[in-house]
Amino acid sequence: MAHFYIMGAVFMKLHTLALLAAIGSLSAQDLTITNARIIGPNGSVIERGSIVVRAGKIASVAAGAPSAPSGKTIDAKGMTAMPGFIDGHRHINTGPNEKAQMQALLEAGYTTVLSGGGPAEGNITLRDHIDKGVINGPRIIPSGSLRLANNTPEMARGEVRKMAAMGIKFTGEIALTPIPGPSDQELEILRAVVDEAKKVGIMVQVHAVSSSAMVAAVDAGVPLLVHLPNKDWVSKDDAKKVAAAGTKVLGTVSFGSPVFGVFAEDNKARFRDGKPWPEGIVNGVRLGEEAGYMPVNARTVWDGGVTLGYCTDTTYDPKAGLDHELKMLNVMFSMQDIIKMQDIIKMMGPNTASYIQMGDQLGTLEAGKIADLILLDGDPLEGYWNWLKTKVVVKGGVIVVDKR
Repeated sequence: MAHFYIMGAVFMKLHTLALLAAIGSLSAQDLTITNARIIGPNGSVIERGSIVVRAGKIASVAAGAPSAPSGKTIDAKGMTAMPGFIDGHRHINTGPNEKAQMQALLEAGYTTVLSGGGPAEGNITLRDHIDKGVINGPRIIPSGSLRLANNTPEMARGEVRKMAAMGIKFTGEIALTPIPGPSDQELEILRAVVDEAKKVGIMVQVHAVSSSAMVAAVDAGVPLLVHLPNKDWVSKDDAKKVAAAGTKVLGTVSFGSPVFGVFAEDNKARFRDGKPWPEGIVNGVRLGEEAGYMPVNARTVWDGGVTLGYCTDTTYDPKAGLDHELKMLNVMFSMQDIIKMQDIIKMMGPNTASYIQMGDQLGTLEAGKIADLILLDGDPLEGYWNWLKTKVVVKGGVIVVDKR
């Protein structure tokens, strides 16, 4: 029996060492990409360039062949290199289907996802499964749920401190009553949350889907809004107020627009959860007016100087969610206009990276940043459909998807 335990212990130790060695070798991988169309900061383009990655970070981005290649070489053969997609708000958590769901996110081109909510413990478990190599997946940033209902300022402060002790850096979306607007009690608790979060280094995210809720959140000092208003029109003055406060906002511009061919190939319009459109919309406003509010509000806040980022807030297929969002962005930020096309690149890259507090590490292909990038089989400046053609995904310098 003692012999059995000794052999078992030896096996477990060897298994653990092998796993750690595998993870270490992945993180240390070097890589060179040649013959790529490279989308640089602000939509600048290198038609035939190279990217060199060392120890998981971008060492150089240059026109032509690399002066000092390193590690494995990928000949892009004219494919387009872009920063990996960041979803600033998607509802994910650990569970029996996490392996398939995380793989689907990678294959759609996502390399980083900020969890939209749910139990913090489950978000942490999912992150750890990916970080430890148990499953393949994008970089997961966990959040912790916090509700204002049935709460008090002191209880809410305690919940914030508990999150901080767990290593959580973001609250999940904290809902404010949209119509007729948040109550005095809600706002009292929210102000306590914002105050405590500043003390312990947590970013507060609020679900404000009406203009009155949005303005109230900004007045309370909230730094992050996970949605644009979808219950009414945002005024230019309110947009300027959000911008002046430095509050960052995520789009979800296709929230109210119908989905076709995602849940069934029957040509029936559905809401993003599969229910009939427009009557299935949560707290719907008459005849699906949300389909107009969000995209127009996106343009209003953008023109008002707000830092507007990208998210899907979906639970269905990641590629279908990307397609859905891009189609609506294509309406308000036309891809036939190179200036507006650059707006979308900025929104999905550096703006979303800034929202998740990683603007110095992600969102653009520049030396010194984490090597999160994708290779697309087409020119993204030609049209949104080419953003759906991800062939290679690199996360932290590691090739995690290769569909060439």
